[in-house]
Order: sequence, then structure tokens, then C-alpha cells
Amino acid sequence: MPSTQPTPFRAGTAALTTTVATVCPVFLVGGLSVQITGDLGITAAGLGLVVGLYFTASAIVSVYTGRLVERVGARTAGRAAIILSAVTLLGIATSTNLTTLIAWMVLSGPANSLGQLASNALLARRVPAHRQGLMFGVKQAAVPFSTTLAGIAVPVVALTLGWQWAFVLAAALALTALPVLPATPRATDSANTPAPGRAKPSTGLIVVTVAAALGATAANPLGSFIAEYGVDRGLSEATAGLTVTLGGFAGLIARISVGWLADRRTGGRLTMVAVMLATGAVGLALLAAPTVWTIPVGTAIGFALGWAWPGLLNFAISRRHPEAPAAATGITQTGVYLGGGLGPLAFGAIVELWSFPVAWMSMAVLMAIAAVTTVIGRQLLLRATP
Repeated sequence: MPSTQPTPFRAGTAALTTTVATVCPVFLVGGLSVQITGDLGITAAGLGLVVGLYFTASAIVSVYTGRLVERVGARTAGRAAIILSAVTLLGIATSTNLTTLIAWMVLSGPANSLGQLASNALLARRVPAHRQGLMFGVKQAAVPFSTTLAGIAVPVVALTLGWQWAFVLAAALALTALPVLPATPRATDSANTPAPGRAKPSTGLIVVTVAAALGATAANPLGSFIAEYGVDRGLSEATAGLTVTLGGFAGLIARISVGWLADRRTGGRLTMVAVMLATGAVGLALLAAPTVWTIPVGTAIGFALGWAWPGLLNFAISRRHPEAPAAATGITQTGVYLGGGLGPLAFGAIVELWSFPVAWMSMAVLMAIAAVTTVIGRQLLLRATP
């Protein structure tokens, strides 16, 4: 690799910090949900609407931002995403009602999409093939890492200075990701692959996208509702926040470990995704149990398996579409974002109509269906391979 190229470690670090900076808004809202809803007078359904619209906004722009990354390069796209995320974090800190909170969260959605796809392109084009699984896992570990930070923010910042200051601090930290981005020319973005292009949405790719939507619908309420659910079941606010931290840590370790394992396989990565979804469904079912001790156990399993597959999915799709990794993952990420949008909305509505246990069991069934759909999508992709 030429000396002007960033090392795999540098590329992985840049992808990680960019992702943390751009996903932070939604997970910080989830981790501080008890304080935010109490201060702004928002119900569980209202919180679901806020998070749901965030992911809906991400889904709407995902395909376009994937193509944009292919045109302008990962570094330029990453810088824009980080700055936009910092601005929205400050905006969320000034929110005084549901309407203003929704407005800022919707604006942070495109920052999330742009940051995720810029990171995917960075890894696909600047990291050797035999290390990409690990690096995609490290990059995707930024999501549960953000959840961990959100959980820590409850006792450290929110319960002492106020939840608004947690967002102000997060905005400042987000900007520190800017100098980490590789300061290399746009031309090097495609040094390891053919010329950038557009990924064609084949039947198999569409089915995998549907599976991603179902899996994300089931898993996304974990980050948004675990804290509130724990308090509802009798845990203290601090303990509920630490439960979120436990889940985030479990997810972080799982995403890196799965990526490491994927590098040691020559195929079957989508099968690994299906197995993770099926096992994650068991974790969600545990959350519906009538005992308190199953909350941390179900949370850990849910994050470690039911919500640790997106990095592996991005890796698999990027390897299959090396000519346009950002555009290809932009298609499948549309499913992840749609599920992220529908999940909190559906979960919040089910809680309002029935109860938390019914909502968790519903998500468990949906995640099991996602596992089956992933297997079907894999078979279609294999048949389409020349």
C-alpha cells in the first residue's frame, strides 16, 4: 500500500469515530428517555414517534447518500455528517417540547445515513480484504458504544447537571472526530476497487433489505425503551441506565468478535446473520418474562446477537458489490433504517394498547421471521452469482 494511504488502523479508527458521532443523537435520546420524557411531558408513544421519524428520515435519504458518497468521497461525506450531527445535538439540548425534539431528530437522520455509508466506503476501499470483517465489526461497534455512553450519561450527567448538558457534551465530543478522518485525496477512495458505480437492486438484494427491515424493527426498541422498561418494572433510574450500558457493552464485544470470525470464513456470512437473528429472538422473549432478573440477561442477548448483525451484513454486501460499496449498502441500510423507524413506533403503540411484555414478545416473533427471510435472500443472491 502506498505511503500516502492511511493504515487499516487509521481507516478503522476514522470509521468508528465518524459512526459514533453520527449515531449519538438517537441513542442518547434512548438512554436519557426517562429524564427527557419527564421534563418535556412525552408519552411512550411520543418517544416512539421521535425515534421512528429519525430512522424514517435516514431511510428516505439512504440510497441518495450512498450515491453521493461514491461521487464526493468518504472523507468529504464524513466531515459533512459529523458537523451536521454536532449541530443537531446542540439543537436537541434546546428542545422544549415534542415538536422541537422531532424537528432536530429528523434533521439528524441524514447525518446518520451519510456517516454510516461514508464509513462503509472508507473500509471497503482502504482496508485489505482479509481484515475487512474485523474492521466492519469495529465500525459497527460504534452503535452499542453510543448506547454505553448514553447509559453512563444517566448517573454521571443527566442526574447531576441535567439531560441537556449531556447533549452539549456529546456535540463537543462529536467534533473531535473531524481530525481523525484520513487527509488523503479523493482519488485514493477507489484505489483498491474498480471505478465507483451504482449497485443494481437485484431480487436477492431486495429480499435481504426486507430481512434487515424486519430485524431492525424488532431490535431497535432495545436502545430506546430498555431504560424506561426497567424503571416500569421497578428498577431505579441509575440501575436502568446501567442495564443499557450492559447491553451496549455486550453488543460492542459481539460485533467485533463476529467481524473477526467472518474474516476467517470464505462464505456463509449471511447464514451467520440469520443465526444471530434467531438467537436474538430468544433474548427478546426473555424480556417478556415476569421476573426482573431476565431484564439484564435478555438485554445482553438482544444486543449481542439480535442487534449485532448490521456490521456483518454491510461486510457481506460490500464484498459482493466492490464496484460501489456505499451505493450497495445504501440499499440494504434503507431496510435497517425503515425498521429502525417502524420499530419504536410499533413498540410504543403496543405498550400503550397492551403492555411492555406483549411488545417484547411481538418483537421476538418478528426477529425470528427476519432470520428466515435472510436465508431466503441469501439463496437468491447465490443463484444470481455468475
